[in-house]
Amino acid sequence: MDTLDIISKPFPLVILIVLSLHVVPSLSFTSFVFGDSLVDAGNNDYLFTLSKADSPPYGIDFKPSGGQPTGRFTNGRTIADIVGQALGGKSFPPPYLAPNTQAEAILRGMNYASGASGIMDETGFFFIGRIPLREQVNYFEQNRNFMVNSMGENRTREFLKKAIFSLTIGSNDILNYIQPSIPFLGHDKVFPTTFVDLMISNFTIQLKRLHELGARKFVVVGVGPLGCIPFVRAFKLLPSRKCSGEVNALVQGYNEKLKELLNRLNQEMGPEAIFVFANSYDVFMNIIADYHQFGFENADEPCCGGYFPPFVCFKSRNANTSTSTLCDDRSKYVFWDAYHPTEAANLIIAKQLVDGDESSASPINIRQLYNYHSLRLAEKVV
Repeated sequence: MDTLDIISKPFPLVILIVLSLHVVPSLSFTSFVFGDSLVDAGNNDYLFTLSKADSPPYGIDFKPSGGQPTGRFTNGRTIADIVGQALGGKSFPPPYLAPNTQAEAILRGMNYASGASGIMDETGFFFIGRIPLREQVNYFEQNRNFMVNSMGENRTREFLKKAIFSLTIGSNDILNYIQPSIPFLGHDKVFPTTFVDLMISNFTIQLKRLHELGARKFVVVGVGPLGCIPFVRAFKLLPSRKCSGEVNALVQGYNEKLKELLNRLNQEMGPEAIFVFANSYDVFMNIIADYHQFGFENADEPCCGGYFPPFVCFKSRNANTSTSTLCDDRSKYVFWDAYHPTEAANLIIAKQLVDGDESSASPINIRQLYNYHSLRLAEKVV
């Protein structure tokens, strides 16, 4: 973006940006969110796609919107929303595709996440529109160019060094892989180990790109226990309280490789940069295994949309149109729909990732990542 584009921005917004560069504390919370529907804040609302959360009852418990849908694939806040609030964020990073958000990246960060997207470009192609990880990083690069034009290269680098870069992606790649191949499309399945290696190699490229663009504090969220989500359990015809061991083994194999990658990147790029592995798999499995202890009454069925295909979560505004089933108490369900946790589950997961021990996040937790400077991090990483 050139200088004329910046000058053409509304004058009060330009003044606000310039002032913010001087008055925002060095540890004010800024995050750049990459990922899939687990953290999408509304980008898919601006795409032609079959993967949308733009109708009720999605967002029914999201207070900032008054219970109206925002494009989040849950009843309330996502894990990224809750983590941001726990670290002092006063507002949520806006979706990149929303109008007039370019300048807000300097104030609040940005959300690039997209439902149905994956690490691999082809993941989610049945849903038509989605933003693969590679393209999400491209969008960040465009935001970075705007920052450089607004406040210069050096200030941009200093600003990005303090920001949190979170990546929650990989679930859709695995979900696509475990579903039957469609012969006429000509896609032959590779061996599971080969597929995991492809995911890791593609992910490595994008993590290194972000590092080259100035990211220094990374939170990389592992894939959760997909073998236990209602969609997979119905797809595999599993009885109540039974998860797919085959699917979970594939997920765990990927997570192990991901953790090895992040350890290697910490050795290569630390202490100036640090990569935190967020162990969502074990955190979520603990919830499912002892759901009563966490205050839930149902860890099998989705609150919205039913337990059998087509898993549609929809509430019509027209009394004459059919509406999905909706549970009476959303706080008692682990799953919101066939794929995504409820806000109640997200709250527990987020708390563990922010303040938990090394079984939840390593080598340090997210709050420590936010507070520590690179010189202090050296003691934890080495």
